[in-house]
Amino acid sequence: MKLGKAKSSKDDHKRGDEPAILEMEDLDKKAMRLAGMLEPDTISLASVTAVTTNVSNKRSKPDIKMEPSSGRPVDYQISITVIEARQLIGLNMDPVVCVEVGDDKKYTSMKESTNCPYYNEYFVFDFHVPPDVMFDKIIKLSVIHSKNLLRSGTLVGTFKMDVGTVYSQPEHQFYHKWAILSDPDDITAGCKGYVKCDIAVVGKGDNIKTPHKANETDEDDIEGNLLLPEGIPAERQWARFYVKIHRAEGLPKMNTSIMANVKKAFIGENRDLVDPYVQVQFSGQKGKTSVQKSSYEPIWNEQVIFTELFPPLCKRIKVQIRDSDKVNDVAIGTHFIDLRKISNDGDKGFLPTLGPAWVNMYGSTRQYTLMDEHQDLNDGLGEGVSFRARLLISVAVEILDTTSPEIICSTDVQVEPVSNISESATGKMEEFFLFGSFLEATMIDRKIGDKPISFEITIGNYGNHIDGVSKSSSVKKKKKEGEDQEEENELIQNSSEDEADEDADLTSVSSTPPMKPFITDRNYFHLPYFEKKPCVYIKSWWQDQRRRLYNSNMMDKIADKLEEGLNDVQEVIKTEKAFPERRLRGVLEELSIGCSRYVTLANKDVNLAGRTKLDRERLKSCMREMDSMGQQAKQIRTQVKKNTVKEKLKLAQNFLQRLRFLADEPQHSIPDVFIWMMSNNKRIAYARIPSKDILYSVVDEETGKDCGKVKAVFLKLPGKKGFGPAGWTVQAKLELYLWLGLNKSRKNFLHGLPNGFEEIRATKMGHGLPPVTLVYDMKQVFQLRAHMYQARSLFAADSSGLSDPFARVFFSSQSQVTEVLNETLCPTWDQLLVFDDVELFGEATELRDDPPIIVVEFYDQDTVGKAEFIGRTFAKPIIKMRDEPYGPPRFPPQLEYYQIYRGNSIAGELLAAFELLQIPFDAEEIRRALIAVHDFAVPQIKVGQGGRADLPPLEGPTDSERGPILPVPLGIRPVLSRYRIEVLFWGLRDLKRINLAQVDRPRVDIECAGRGVQSALIQNYKKNPNFSTLVKWFEVDLPENELLHPPLNIRVVDCRAFGRYILVGSHAVSTLRHFIYSPPDKSCNNWATAAKLMNGYMVLTNGCSQARSSPSLSSRTFSRPAGDVSVSLEAEPPIRKMDTVVKLDAMSDAVVKVDMNEDESDKEKKKKKKKKKGGAEEEEETDERVLDWWSKYFASIETLKENLRSQEAAQAEAEEREDLEIAAEAADIRPDDLHLKGSKMKERFKEKKSSKQKRSQAADGSEKRPPKARVDELVVYNRELESEYGNFEDWLHTFNLYRGKAGDDDEHALDDDRIVGRFKGSLCMYKVPLSQEITREAGYDPNMGMFQSIPHNDPIHVLVRVYVVRATDLHPADINGKADPYVVIKLGKSEVKDKENYISKQLNPVFGKSFDIEATFPMESMLTVSVYDWDLVGTDDLIGETKIDLENRFYSKFRATCGIASNYSMHGYNIWRDPMKPSQILAKLCKEGKIDGPHYGPGGKVKVANRIFTGATEIEDENGLKKQTEEHLALSVLNHWEEIPRVGCKLVPEHVETRPLLNPDKPGIEQGRLEMWVDMFPMDMPAPGPAIDISPRKPKRYELRVIIWNTDEVILEDDDYFTGEKSSDIFVRGWLKGQQEDKQDTDVHYHSLTGEGNFNWRFVFPFDYLVAEEKIIISKKESMFSWDETEYKIPPRLTMQVWDADHFSADDFLGAIELDLNRFPRGAKTAKQCNLDMIRNEQELPTISIFKQKRVKGWWPFVARDENDEMELTGKVEAELHLVTAEEAEKSPVGLGRNEPDPLEKPNRPDTSLMWFLGPLKSLRYFIWHNYRWLILKALGLILLLLMLGLFLYSIPGYLVKKILGA
Repeated sequence: MKLGKAKSSKDDHKRGDEPAILEMEDLDKKAMRLAGMLEPDTISLASVTAVTTNVSNKRSKPDIKMEPSSGRPVDYQISITVIEARQLIGLNMDPVVCVEVGDDKKYTSMKESTNCPYYNEYFVFDFHVPPDVMFDKIIKLSVIHSKNLLRSGTLVGTFKMDVGTVYSQPEHQFYHKWAILSDPDDITAGCKGYVKCDIAVVGKGDNIKTPHKANETDEDDIEGNLLLPEGIPAERQWARFYVKIHRAEGLPKMNTSIMANVKKAFIGENRDLVDPYVQVQFSGQKGKTSVQKSSYEPIWNEQVIFTELFPPLCKRIKVQIRDSDKVNDVAIGTHFIDLRKISNDGDKGFLPTLGPAWVNMYGSTRQYTLMDEHQDLNDGLGEGVSFRARLLISVAVEILDTTSPEIICSTDVQVEPVSNISESATGKMEEFFLFGSFLEATMIDRKIGDKPISFEITIGNYGNHIDGVSKSSSVKKKKKEGEDQEEENELIQNSSEDEADEDADLTSVSSTPPMKPFITDRNYFHLPYFEKKPCVYIKSWWQDQRRRLYNSNMMDKIADKLEEGLNDVQEVIKTEKAFPERRLRGVLEELSIGCSRYVTLANKDVNLAGRTKLDRERLKSCMREMDSMGQQAKQIRTQVKKNTVKEKLKLAQNFLQRLRFLADEPQHSIPDVFIWMMSNNKRIAYARIPSKDILYSVVDEETGKDCGKVKAVFLKLPGKKGFGPAGWTVQAKLELYLWLGLNKSRKNFLHGLPNGFEEIRATKMGHGLPPVTLVYDMKQVFQLRAHMYQARSLFAADSSGLSDPFARVFFSSQSQVTEVLNETLCPTWDQLLVFDDVELFGEATELRDDPPIIVVEFYDQDTVGKAEFIGRTFAKPIIKMRDEPYGPPRFPPQLEYYQIYRGNSIAGELLAAFELLQIPFDAEEIRRALIAVHDFAVPQIKVGQGGRADLPPLEGPTDSERGPILPVPLGIRPVLSRYRIEVLFWGLRDLKRINLAQVDRPRVDIECAGRGVQSALIQNYKKNPNFSTLVKWFEVDLPENELLHPPLNIRVVDCRAFGRYILVGSHAVSTLRHFIYSPPDKSCNNWATAAKLMNGYMVLTNGCSQARSSPSLSSRTFSRPAGDVSVSLEAEPPIRKMDTVVKLDAMSDAVVKVDMNEDESDKEKKKKKKKKKGGAEEEEETDERVLDWWSKYFASIETLKENLRSQEAAQAEAEEREDLEIAAEAADIRPDDLHLKGSKMKERFKEKKSSKQKRSQAADGSEKRPPKARVDELVVYNRELESEYGNFEDWLHTFNLYRGKAGDDDEHALDDDRIVGRFKGSLCMYKVPLSQEITREAGYDPNMGMFQSIPHNDPIHVLVRVYVVRATDLHPADINGKADPYVVIKLGKSEVKDKENYISKQLNPVFGKSFDIEATFPMESMLTVSVYDWDLVGTDDLIGETKIDLENRFYSKFRATCGIASNYSMHGYNIWRDPMKPSQILAKLCKEGKIDGPHYGPGGKVKVANRIFTGATEIEDENGLKKQTEEHLALSVLNHWEEIPRVGCKLVPEHVETRPLLNPDKPGIEQGRLEMWVDMFPMDMPAPGPAIDISPRKPKRYELRVIIWNTDEVILEDDDYFTGEKSSDIFVRGWLKGQQEDKQDTDVHYHSLTGEGNFNWRFVFPFDYLVAEEKIIISKKESMFSWDETEYKIPPRLTMQVWDADHFSADDFLGAIELDLNRFPRGAKTAKQCNLDMIRNEQELPTISIFKQKRVKGWWPFVARDENDEMELTGKVEAELHLVTAEEAEKSPVGLGRNEPDPLEKPNRPDTSLMWFLGPLKSLRYFIWHNYRWLILKALGLILLLLMLGLFLYSIPGYLVKKILGA
């Protein structure tokens, strides 16, 4: 049975975003195939190959799945965390980040005056849309500056990417990556800054593994972590995308004819009823062409130009023809251009290019209706059901040179006209011929009614009678060209079937004559196409671009072959047959031959004319790809070994995806062929066949895979009608023969038909005409025997959670049913259905190789109403011709599993065999054949008419109506042997009410293959839900072959009064293989795999091979958890942690030393040295008192990260090693040389590693954390604890009980709602005479059977202590995008709500709490830990919850009650938590496991079961006194318990587990994660000590005192009024990041002329700091309306800015510097030495931390960015940073500014700096005197002179008169 899905899922979202609907269909198949290749474990046993392998070439493979899954809405959640932005261009901005997905916008808060804001805000967008729509949505991050309520702000830069790009990333996410911002309005500008963010897209059922969230360093290498997919260059260039729209043809009517007639009456001319225009969408922008009024064949010749960065992060261009309308425009058809398919990014690649080529558009049917129910199809959602139009387009891309002056800067979409293109550009017109013959039409849905039915075939608009070509008003048609569709159509419509064209050329006959259907059974009709098979044929004209399709066909054929091979290999692996590696080698061999054949074939059409650029480039790149694929396949073939089959299979599957991708041709040529079933002139159901699949070529490889073959085609309902149950019923099943090719090469179009027919032509005269009917005169009569043995895991169709199934088998036009079996999901019908007189037409030999397929449908019988459909499967019978013997190897046939499908989901499996026997004629022959088939005597045979023997009745009940029910005959039914199944009944849990009544007295019934056993009755479920009798057994006959074992059914019934039983729920265990016990093998002396009574509990392993060990013992649980100390047992030096292997021999007394790995101690030495070199003060020894539980936790997280890194490294190394081995194989190196090589490689690796470490340490300056080994660690699991330990089902298994109808969702995600309770217990099955040894063992209790020494199941009181550490990434619950989380813990009736301690507005809350709850197992064993969101008003909402089954943990032999610490101490942060000391635990384990020990010896040794462990023997108590102790020794044994033979297993270490939080309203989507752990202490033991204190660390209060002494070289901003001199009024502003509102300013140094400023001013910044996380804690109210304060964690960064003070205008910003207090460059000693390099080369310079140095003084540069975005030095500041703790600050307080206490003296400023109004004279003196004293002196002298002269002139006359008169 084929696992590959067939025609369907346009967008099964398992496969990222492939092009939507209008592309060729292979994608869909590819999707199906991918979906089909599930993990090998999840694949059921159904055979992959039953239907798909063909012998002869007359038939094609059928397509199996029915329902189209595309276009179905699915749930998606996109979560985006905006962490911070850096290097934003602009001065003193207030940036906001806007996050847009599709049309939803969300904003971060605003950060004031900073170029590197820190947000750490989390946004979630929820969508419920089809995958295609989702993946085309654009995620846009934009930074806006100074946005407020009134103004929208100015855009700094944006970044765009489509959702599909994120989804195709590993884990569907980008984590901590930097997005590059660019300005869409100015493409000449460079990068506008960076935004650091996490983006994740989660579909239903995806779980996202978040990298561990603890304290990341904020040291970021931006260039190395850009938000770009792999392989895209960091420097993307701007490019123009030209989409040229030339013309369209074949458009449908988009208006009613009534309107047209009215118009015609008015205007007097006939108009086309459509006004088309084309809309192109790309990366969030739209462009439109002009509207061409009233034209079915519009000509636009326009181009739409997009400007976008190249390579773009948006995959698809959407081209849509729309009809312009007054009211609303509707889409006529949509086409998606996938840029990945029209470009190639390799070295010899090419830019996106396409066409000019015609693209075909498909969508809803063509008749015009006002409300088109299938309008979605025209928008590109779902599979188009009809041809809509074709559009001639081309695409080109030009990379822009942004330096050229005449470039247009904006990125707006432009539309311009382009010149017309010649007719021949798209290829020469050729006449094509399509022929089809209907050999059979069966399984026609009875709902259609019994009107006559006909079938119509169309290609493009050809052959479409009803709603084909709309007549164009412009009848200026090119008659010469064959493009004359009009005339053609008239011909079609006028031609009766016996009229030929004038040229004696053929007319087209595109539909079969209508016929009345016959009844097959209650659901289906069939058409009587017996001897006469109707035919259709169409001629059509298309541009001859067959080469494109040939190319695709060649690749598709290689891919099909590869896929079939891979399915085979999977089948071999799955059924555990021998030598899968041989088959895989064969498959790869085939692939490499196929590839080289492709290259030779493709070579010959390299230089053909009439090809577009894309054709040429694509051919070249396909040839290159195929060539390299062939080489790789050859190479991988040599590497396939038994142990590498699985990984090589994965590689081969990558080849398959690659091939499918290459085969998809982006430039269409011939449209797809549609087959419609018509009844009453209405279209009912359709099938769509890609034209390439039926295209003929002379070269066999190029021919389509269905060309000239008979194909079983299933018709389906169009569009949304086909969703859900309606789409599951087959509308009709056709056996169809199709051939498409050039009209001139049509001579052999009938070659592929089954032989033995005569052609009947339509006319008397024409010879060349194709036939309209074929008449078969040869027919073969067969008998079909369907051996229906059993089905399993069927779909639950009734509300009881069971079904009443029966199967209906269809073959040809007959059908039969099996009996109905009530109340089961695993019916064993064991019934033989015999179909007599099956007539098949054609030659016997052909039929033998390729019989038609059998369809089997399964239904659920309901007492009222129609039977309900469960699922369907297909099979091919094995054929025996009358002259063949009935015997091996082909007969009797083997039972096989067939997969049952219900829509696209799997609904079970059928175990059956089918044989088709040709009926002989002679009675004696018949008799012999029957004796051969069934070994029973045949008394005497009545020969009925036609000489056919009646089958003798078999022994069985005869029922007059049904006739005898025949069982499956002996040779076919499986060989049985006797098994005993023992059942451990433990208890029932969480039973829900049934019909509102509570379950009170339940009982469990176990049934397998008709036998079974009942548990004891639970008398009062409320009081004690456990069973009183633990073990019961029954014997049953089961098949020898384990793969055929029937399922085991567990049913729970409630016994009510008066002997009534009510079914509560049921569970089917589909594979019993986990529970098979096989006795230990003598030859096997290796203890690890031998099955004994492990730990006293039955453990089911399988002799020497671990292949079938119970899941709980899978190798996973033996692996050592991260961070464990390795045990080195041999002298060879340990090679890194990953490679230490414990080699133990079963018999020897090996000594196990527990060492620390050398590597680690080296590291420490290195670290210490590093410290001294760093010149920082010597790290003081870490004081025990400083360490707390969190130190341990953070140290462990570091280890977890390191381990992840080293695992990656080890993986890389393993790969390298494998390559070496392969090389060695080729060159034949001896293994010991290899060892040397390997070790050299390791050294190389180590060097790399150490150099990396050095680098990182250099960057950190002095090491942040105290040296590693001094902190004891625990294990941090980044998933649930139970998933590490096989769900703790080592002996107690949990079976979910189901009831109610199964949900019909795509996945069975809704099954959780059907769970009505859980049964706990276990099974063990074995062949019956069991060897004596087991039963003879000491203390064997025969009542317990295989389940020896299992603890009793009486109620037990337990103290449960739940520690909740923290939650990460919670889903926001409030409108502000935050939540106020608190923890609620439920266990049975008790509930602890921690509501008053909610944490305000936090999505990563640290709870740090422990809760004690007392419980009684088994009544209260399911612990629920939920996180709720606190709301002031209304009820609190559940964010998410996680459930833990405590009972399984409690009883597990992994000892999950209280984790075992790595070290034992009696006090301090690592105090031993368990009330039992290690020595007591060890003694108990040894006693329970019946092993010898522990024996403590001198010298720190302990012996347990012939193994010796060593360890320390002294311990310090609180007072520091040393005492002797055995605890360390005991603990070292416990930590290595998995090495103890027979009973050993990994004990659960001290740990923190990370559990996903789920919300029942959003099934399958993680709502956050919770880190926690649970300890359990039985109450009958000594009480445990107090709980460990894990309350969150209180931040430490610090005070940072910054003294600004001086500034220098500050740039001068102001011009003097009088003198025009440059000067600045300098002041310095400072704040700690996140506390902008507490910013502090110095006073102003007025009028500095040299940029020197003197301040002696002190800033004081108090803050709360978490040392471990290196974050400042700020609590503040978000807004005036906030109820309470929100806590933020922000990295400690000090910002200092220098400003120029202005009186009337705003102050001018001059420059700034930001210092990360943990690592900032040391200040320069003098102003001269201070320069830009201190900022530019921050990475290389040694850095210091104020938290270590406490006091630092020096010069630092102020910088700003100039208009060219270059950094420039704008000043220097001399500052002193002094960090004091709150206590020290209280002891020696200081004043702000220059105030008391501890005042700073006044700065010695030059007097100019004083202001005019403070001393006007002084400043006058300064201003004028300084500069103009000579001028002033001269002026004064001159004035005196003038004055004297004036006085002289004034007084001279007087004097003269005096003199004269009074002389």
